[in-house]
Amino acid sequence: MNLDEIKPDRMFDGGDLDCGSGLVLLLRENMLEVPVDGILEMRSREATVADDLPPWCRMTGHEYLGALPGAECMRYFLRRGQPTKDEEKALDEDKERAKTYEWRARSRSTGHLKSTVYFRNFSFDVGQPASFEEKDVHPSAVEYLLAALAGALSTGFATECAKDGLEIDDIEISIKGNLDNVLAHLGIEDGDPSFKSIQLKCFASTLDDAEKVRAAWQRTFDRSPLAQTLRKAVELEAKLAIV
Repeated sequence: MNLDEIKPDRMFDGGDLDCGSGLVLLLRENMLEVPVDGILEMRSREATVADDLPPWCRMTGHEYLGALPGAECMRYFLRRGQPTKDEEKALDEDKERAKTYEWRARSRSTGHLKSTVYFRNFSFDVGQPASFEEKDVHPSAVEYLLAALAGALSTGFATECAKDGLEIDDIEISIKGNLDNVLAHLGIEDGDPSFKSIQLKCFASTLDDAEKVRAAWQRTFDRSPLAQTLRKAVELEAKLAIV
């Protein structure tokens, strides 16, 4: 079969997702919209998909037809196999597992003003809960929180732009935060030691459609677990600047 001549019954863009971060759910959902013997085209910028997709097709009864390089991504073609009574059930089970998934970590005090956090195959060192020093051996906990939010949004934004076929030359986020009363954290005064406000600004370097870029940024913010959790607890300001 000449892949160049294929006219798929349905196409979707998997962006930068790999099979362990939700791509299988999207595959199952989109495949159910394709008629039996119809063809699904999936576009992806994630290199590991090339190895994971053929065995997934074999396990699920679909036919892997091959791949073509595109301008910005790889184009994968799959033919839908005969439906089984368990196909929709498998999708429902995958969704339920995703909804009930728990992220786990553990932390141990491992030195002076230092704890080590362990999760999956990773570990990192955390310094003080908050620090005013110009230099420290380890980042403070509040810096990890701010960094996690900024990292989640920059990575998520890049993925959303890729899914929309937007060409972004560079994405950079600056972030800062203020505590309501840091003296309460130190035990010097009574008060509220929580974050009072967090401000972040995302700079996106692109010549592409500004309206589409802003829509991708809004989706990123709306779908971010960290952003949506923090905005319930703190004054969170997030701006986008297209440069």
